Amino acid sequence: MATSVPPHPSQLIEEISELRTRHKAVILAHNYELAEVQDIADFTGDSLELSRRAAVVEAEVIVFCGVHFMAETAAILAPGRTVLLPVAEAGCPMADMITPEELLAFQADHPGAVTVTYVNSTAEIKALSDLCCTSANARAVVESIPVDRTILFVPDRHLGEWVTRGMDRQVVFWPGFCPVHQRILPEDIARKRGQFPDALVMVHPECDLAVCESADFVESTGGMLRRIADLPHGTKLILGTEVGMINRLQTARPDLVMIPAGPDLVCANMKMTRLVHVRDALLHLRHRITVNPAIADRARGAIERMLAIP
Repeated sequence: MATSVPPHPSQLIEEISELRTRHKAVILAHNYELAEVQDIADFTGDSLELSRRAAVVEAEVIVFCGVHFMAETAAILAPGRTVLLPVAEAGCPMADMITPEELLAFQADHPGAVTVTYVNSTAEIKALSDLCCTSANARAVVESIPVDRTILFVPDRHLGEWVTRGMDRQVVFWPGFCPVHQRILPEDIARKRGQFPDALVMVHPECDLAVCESADFVESTGGMLRRIADLPHGTKLILGTEVGMINRLQTARPDLVMIPAGPDLVCANMKMTRLVHVRDALLHLRHRITVNPAIADRARGAIERMLAIP
């Protein structure tokens, strides 16, 4: 029985280029996507960068190479445009750690509190929130809230604990987390420092507070790119985040030595998207992500209040 031969990457890249032009499309890719996907994207970045890009980009079709909540955010910020998620099953475990019913109950237990929601959340959760935040601007968002107001921080406890450390604020955290960053332990950092005593440690703020406090730098993915720009030639860097970030950092600074903080820092959902999925998304205009207009309007308010903060 004859078996079909998968298309060669160069063929897929050529088809994607033609389809992108035909549909007046733009391809956005998160920093954790596979290198082959990052390489064909028009824009690669973290959640904040891509949220801003989706809101202003001139395109009829947005292909979002990431996970479901990211494509939802693009659909909210770009009403009337076609937003496609190449792999419909690409979700986010953290986003699924809180339901609308749970958030409503949480809010009822803390009347008058301000709800700050990490962008790694569903549209329904954003719609019930006062403000959204990303890992890059969470501290600024919290600082924008009057000091006499209690803050409910959802769904990522680790990010909330990191950005509010040292603040004299009343903050109540939802116990959500990123499974990838949760796997990084303080002893992992200590072990790597023992193996590479001259290396610096840079971690993502979705890591446990003890891990963040043991690092030299704690940065969002966008912040990591800015941070490495000033590092001396040949610096060794122990990296506590999803391994996809290594490709982006290494492209920017090929002279640096990147050392993963652990052996299994892979987000399976972020790695679902391949070139063939991007091609098929453009070929068949699938999978279109839509948000109920009433939910989108409320969620857009929380996102836009975030984007308005310097």
